[in-house]
Amino acid sequence: MTDVATGTIRLEKLTKSYDGHGKPAVDSLTMDIPAGEIVVLVGPSGCGKTTTMKLINRLIEPTSGRIYLDGKDVTRENPDLLRRRIGYSIQQTGLFPHRTVADNIATVPRMLGWSKDRTAARVDELLNLVGLDPDTYRRRFPKQLSGGQQQRVGVARALGGDPEVMLMDEPFGAIDPLNREALQNEFLRIQAELKKTIVFVTHDIDEAVKMGDRIAIFSQNGRVEQYDTPEKILSEPANEFVSSFIGAGAAVRRLSLSRLADVEVPDNWPTVGADDSADRRRVAAAGTDRDFLLVLDADRRPVGWLPAAEAAEDGRTVPLLGALGPGDTLYEALDRMLTYSSTGHVVTDAEGRYRGVLELDSLRTLIHANNSAAGQSQEVS
Repeated sequence: MTDVATGTIRLEKLTKSYDGHGKPAVDSLTMDIPAGEIVVLVGPSGCGKTTTMKLINRLIEPTSGRIYLDGKDVTRENPDLLRRRIGYSIQQTGLFPHRTVADNIATVPRMLGWSKDRTAARVDELLNLVGLDPDTYRRRFPKQLSGGQQQRVGVARALGGDPEVMLMDEPFGAIDPLNREALQNEFLRIQAELKKTIVFVTHDIDEAVKMGDRIAIFSQNGRVEQYDTPEKILSEPANEFVSSFIGAGAAVRRLSLSRLADVEVPDNWPTVGADDSADRRRVAAAGTDRDFLLVLDADRRPVGWLPAAEAAEDGRTVPLLGALGPGDTLYEALDRMLTYSSTGHVVTDAEGRYRGVLELDSLRTLIHANNSAAGQSQEVS
């Protein structure tokens, strides 16, 4: 294999059998994992997804088959040297409890012989990347961190030696739902910047849809029933097993694939500036039947709602419930509206500037278009 992008993985007829077991844990698995993408392995317990991950960095050895990294057969390579090229993050973080955060993150750089200055700079760079202030967290020990903070340090450690490939085994599985969503979003932000090749194991189809560029759905004995994009798996399940594993609600899950950056958001809400005069506010209120005006600062960033009935006075500004950004999805927009019993939500661009207001009726139109497009795709195929 030649002329392949750095970080490309190919599994070729990979098999792992154990003595005393009638069937292999992984059975003749062939899969191409493109460079720079997140490929999620998902399936029921005991289906071979974690075994497949451990085979990739040779924590366990294959019974037969080949593993290629950058076109090179790494089944013939020194496994210790291989692992230094691959970041590894697991559910329990695997942090060394007797080492500081900085020492944990520095594990692989030191093994690679980096200088002290280069290692220290890399530690601070990664702490900033995962949203932890280096001056605050560098000298702390794992027991002094919350579960979410430990997971962030675990991700930073996996990135320590700037690996081309990362393996992540249910890295957010032990975190409460609120912090789990925050960590998922943070990791997707990091991945958009770094473009690592990532193999990500989960048992949660919703997490797979959110995180994956591609998803491999495993059945028992390491067999892949479908390997495709999230859109294709949700709209065109390959067989009964995939349909059953996805379960009900595929139409709703598809909403998580449509980001607000890619849809038209109506810009027809009346706005006023934070420093506008009473006359300007009065004119704006008189020209609309809306109950509230949206207040924008000098940079057109939304700061709150002004009741139209109080527009001519120095009335109270009602705080925003948090704006939706370009990275948010139709699913998150719907969830936000249902959670806050609101009929509309402010949408901003990447710089936080006002883009429009997404109302329930316009969201319903977008959802209908989303589901219609998926249905047409299935008919065409």
